[in-house]
Amino acid sequence: MTTALLSVSDKTGIVDFARALHALNIKLLSTGGTARLLAEAGLPVTEVAEHTGFPEMLDGRVKTLHPKIHGALLARRDLPTHVDALATHGIEPIDLLVVNLYPFEATVARPGCTLEEAIENIDIGGPAMVRSAAKNWRDVTVLTDPAQYAPVLAELRAGGRTSERTRFACSVAAFNRIAQYDAAISNHLSALRDDGTRGEYPAVFNLQLVKTQDMRYGENPHQSAAFYREATVARGLLASWTQLQGKELSYNNIADADAAWECVKSFTDSPACVIVKHANPCGVAVAATVGEAYAKAFQTDPTSAFGGIIAFNAPLDGAAAAQVAKQFVEVLIAPEITPEARAVFASKQNVRLLEVPVSRATNALDFKRVGGGMLLQSADAKQVEASELRVVTKKAPTAAQMDDLRFAWTVAKYVKSNAIVFCAHGMTLGVGAGQMSRIDSARIASIKAENARLSLKGSAVASDAFFPFRDGLDVVVDAGAACVIQPGGSMRDAEVIAAADERGIAMVLTGVRHFRH
Repeated sequence: MTTALLSVSDKTGIVDFARALHALNIKLLSTGGTARLLAEAGLPVTEVAEHTGFPEMLDGRVKTLHPKIHGALLARRDLPTHVDALATHGIEPIDLLVVNLYPFEATVARPGCTLEEAIENIDIGGPAMVRSAAKNWRDVTVLTDPAQYAPVLAELRAGGRTSERTRFACSVAAFNRIAQYDAAISNHLSALRDDGTRGEYPAVFNLQLVKTQDMRYGENPHQSAAFYREATVARGLLASWTQLQGKELSYNNIADADAAWECVKSFTDSPACVIVKHANPCGVAVAATVGEAYAKAFQTDPTSAFGGIIAFNAPLDGAAAAQVAKQFVEVLIAPEITPEARAVFASKQNVRLLEVPVSRATNALDFKRVGGGMLLQSADAKQVEASELRVVTKKAPTAAQMDDLRFAWTVAKYVKSNAIVFCAHGMTLGVGAGQMSRIDSARIASIKAENARLSLKGSAVASDAFFPFRDGLDVVVDAGAACVIQPGGSMRDAEVIAAADERGIAMVLTGVRHFRH
């Protein structure tokens, strides 16, 4: 390797990398700010304009778009005609290209970014060089991320050049980066309206995901599957997990783990435990400790908890782990699993232990696949504040009942529609999920409580959507409910409220619906 061209927007680590290349007797070419930075560091660097004999022009828009650059990157060293062409035109081959692109994504993410600012941060020469080098990967190494510097440098020091495997991997990474960059440009520009404002959803939507694992099978054994992460995962989302032990996560494990984690992290004031089975919470509780929260959550539905996914919003300690270890569990999630807790599960190597940092981060968009298309929507991140709740009955809930109502409402958001959730004293008593009729959900929730030998007398009930008729309300009151929280908005709200007054219970409206299909 004799010549390297370095032209980076993100200067992280570039001086040290260039210094190491110089120590290996590799000639340094560079442009603009990168060249100035290297020169200030005392490195011998040749400006691209000097190298090509053609000055930068058009405010720097044109500087590397030149045959002495692209010929040097694209020429195949194994073809005599290419080698002869380089010699004829006095073109020196470039063996290493180090480029990262103008910060388009960061620019358009800034509030108030103008169209002119966005356009000026669209890189032209950088992607062109990257594509040239990536296409000619058998002869050229292309780096598009500072994280690549160290391993490439190790290879150069060991053998004087990079391996074919490394060059191909770098080429693939480069094409992936260009695709991601162009997708960001397309998404931003195609969301612009004629009046200059930007719509929430672009006319063309591009999405890039990075595969992290192939799976043995999908939702069912006859289906294939793989798991993909977003290129950048926000801290606190499930995909930022660290797996401490256990088998590889399955398709269903990940889907259920996400349901459990999203639910449990919505509780911020007390230690909480959520047990999920088939995407629905079957037990949720808050308490003074994670151990107490687990015991209460498990009590809701011990049968369904078997083989479930269990999530905690606080560190899992040894005492709580000893309780959990008595049941069969597929996945355990917590922001921290202490050494004592890990020791409890050391002999249960099939149990997946995941650590995920707690945050209120949510996905910006939710996706749902349909035949030949995709539905996109903003995430259901609405948190109903106490000031937004409206008591509509003659009887008002007590402070304790209001706490239970808000707890029940939080849980109902994560239960498949139609959802009915009975709660009391910071724990679920019965959960009815995914029924075509809200009445059936209410009856199933009552049966669940009966099976667990839990009394529903004086309980609080949450419904994820309004009661269309009074019959659903009568079912939950007959089961023992003393207060109800629901969105309201039905044509028969007055009839349902009158029924609540007739039955002597308190009713609170949220004005927010939480369908979860």
